[in-house]
This record gives sequence, structure tokens and C-alpha cells, in this order.
Amino acid sequence: MNNCFIILAGGESKRFKSKTPKSYHLYKGKPLILHSIDKGKKYAKFAEIIVVINKKHKKIIKKLNIENIKIVEGGKTRAESAYRALKSIYKKNYKNVFIHDAARPNFTLKLLDRLSKELKLNNCVIPAIKTNDSVKEKIQNKFVNLKRENIYLTQTPQAFNYKQLYKLQNNKSLEITDDANLFINGREKIKIINGENNNIKITINSDIKINNLIKYGIGFDIHRLVHKKKLYLGGIKIPSPIGTLGHSDGDPVLHAIIDALLGACGKGDIGQKFSDQKQKYKNIRSTILLKKVVKEIESIGFIINNIDINIITQKPKIQKYKKKIINCIAKLCRISNSQINIKGKTTEKLGLIGKEKAIACEVIASVIKND
Repeated sequence: MNNCFIILAGGESKRFKSKTPKSYHLYKGKPLILHSIDKGKKYAKFAEIIVVINKKHKKIIKKLNIENIKIVEGGKTRAESAYRALKSIYKKNYKNVFIHDAARPNFTLKLLDRLSKELKLNNCVIPAIKTNDSVKEKIQNKFVNLKRENIYLTQTPQAFNYKQLYKLQNNKSLEITDDANLFINGREKIKIINGENNNIKITINSDIKINNLIKYGIGFDIHRLVHKKKLYLGGIKIPSPIGTLGHSDGDPVLHAIIDALLGACGKGDIGQKFSDQKQKYKNIRSTILLKKVVKEIESIGFIINNIDINIITQKPKIQKYKKKIINCIAKLCRISNSQINIKGKTTEKLGLIGKEKAIACEVIASVIKND
């Protein structure tokens, strides 16, 4: 694994025209940048993944709770951002480096394989597709017809011999739009392979199409409150003289989330997955159960879109714990905090909940089938 994967997300997204920077805008159920990061991790042939960000976006990416990546602050231009990433690994002796634009979320692992194969014989390998459109170039005030057979639309990821690319980056031009330009400007040999038609670049807001395959699920759970038991809500331990009675840790929030997600994906319910008749689930943390469910639904192509939660309890008051609970659930579900909403509700001292003898939770979750 002598390869490094660099993902460039240092732009300001001016053309995207959204309050949410393009790299962090939801696409097919998760932030755009996560598609590239997750594929880089899944490929399993990268020793390191580096994400180059705009320094204005440090708080945004921090909220995504992404593990096992290195963050590098980008520069004013794409060329400078790429150079900073390459410089950050100068002493690590990587043989190859793959450079990718976060704005292209739809590349496949097969493309990475083909790039890797060609790198054995080449120092620069780039994917490209031919255009079916007529192409013209404007020179001063005149248009010139170009042969579309000679036109290549280049894509990322692009793959390079690290030492050769770094050498060319030291003589970089601030005008380059992809790293292969350095090889072309330096009159170095490049290898072009067939790109992928679906490997489109997200540039403006309308490029992100609404996915109609949204499904919804509802979850509900209630647990009796008793003395000498711990109280877990949303994966965190709440200071309390009483806690929930249950076969597992009795976390009604995570149990309701599990049921909502399973329902949305048509995969049954929590009782079927984790029966209270099985000793192995005795006192198990619900965080473990939710991780298992998230992994299962992702394996069949579902991505969590949003989770709306009502925690129904007379005590404790939820407001002071809301941020911690959201952080925990976001990490467990591999989504951003902005995709989770929590509301604390009471029953105005009515019934078992009102008399502080039980805590309940109801959840509505939506998922997207990621084709």
C-alpha cells in the first residue's frame, strides 16, 4: 500500500450559490465530500487519505466526525492546494499519489484499479471521455471548428508517480486546472485511459438532482424507570438516581432509531434482530446494536437522510444534553449533525411518564436508496 489518496476540497464554491459549501452539501443522502472519502477507505489500497479544505470550513468538517484522514489547509488556487498536500507527505516515501476533486462523487473502485494498473508503466495516468458535441474555439473575434475526435474531457481521480509530480509542482503554474497539466506543460508523457460517463463534476446547485427513492420509517420505544439502574439516552450516560429497565442497556432513543431505520429499509424490527431471549444481548450497549444496523443497511445500498427524534420524559430535561446526544448519534450513523433533530417533550405530569416511572422515544427516519 505505497499509495496516497488526496482529495481536493479547498474551493469557495462561488458558482454553487448555497449557504452550505458545495463539498458539504447533501448528495444522495450524505455530504458530497464523504462519497470520495468513503470510496478511498473502501478501496483499501491507500496507506493514507488526505483531505485539503478551505480554512473557512474547518468547523464544518470537524462536525462530520470523520476518522482516519489527515486534514490540510488549502491555498488560494487549486495548484497551491495540491502542492500543500504533496508537501505534507514529502518524507513518507509514497511511490504513487492519486489526486481527486471532491466535486466528483460518482467514480468507481474499478476506475481506481485501472489507474493503479497503468501506473506500473507510466508516471501520469488520467481518465478522460470523448465528447459527442461539436466543439469550437474562439480566437480573438473568430470561431474555429475543432475536431471532436481530438477532444478529451479529463476527469479525476488522476494518478501519478509522486516524485515526478512533486518535481513538476515545484515549477508550478498558478493557472493549472488539473495536475496532468503539469506533465503537459513540462512536455512529459501522459497516459489517457477511458473515463466514466457517470463521473460527472458537481459545479452548480442544479447539478445535485433530487433522488426520488426516499423511504421513511417510524420507531417507538418505552422503558420503565427503576432505582439502581443506569440511564442511557442517545448513547450517552445521563446522571440520574433512576435508570431504564431492559434486557440491553435500555436506551429508548437508540432503540427507536434502530426500529425507524429498519422500518424504512424494510428489514423488520429490533426484536427480530436482537432478541431479548438471547443471552449475548444481555446488558449490551445499544451503540453496538445501532452500528450493526447502520452497517447492514449501508451494505444493501441505503444511506440515512435524516432522523427526527422526540424524547418524551418528565425528567431529566433534555435541553442540556441535546448537543452531546446529537454528536453521538451522528458518529454512530455516519451522518452530519445537521441531519439530526431532537425535541424534548413531557406529558404534563400525566401517566407513567408524567409520574417519572417511564421514558419513551419516537423517531421518524428517512433513507435514500443509493444506486
